[in-house]
Amino acid sequence: MLQIIGTKKCTQTRKALRYCKERSIPYQFVNLEERSLSDGEWAKVFNSLNAESLIDEESKYYKKGGYSWREYDPEEELMLHSELLKTPLLKLGQRVVQGVDTDFLEASREHA
Repeated sequence: MLQIIGTKKCTQTRKALRYCKERSIPYQFVNLEERSLSDGEWAKVFNSLNAESLIDEESKYYKKGGYSWREYDPEEELMLHSELLKTPLLKLGQRVVQGVDTDFLEASREHA
């Protein structure tokens, strides 16, 4: 089943949720404000996507934490601080994509 990983505050996450609801695409919403991803889920994310590309450099947490000038391991920081993650992440099986990818969402309907 398709998983949409994000927060309810994120406009792009809400867009993905609305897209699925309007087209009756079954999904599971993982709210990062309520629970963090497991080590296995993070492994699938990092196998599909580069950790550096998942860092939201426009987020308040990034700016407040001084990430622009300090050295850090992107994977480790994302696992510890999901506030740095660009959302939504769309996960289906072993594949993970970042952002509202309508082709990916439509393809997930076939796997439902």
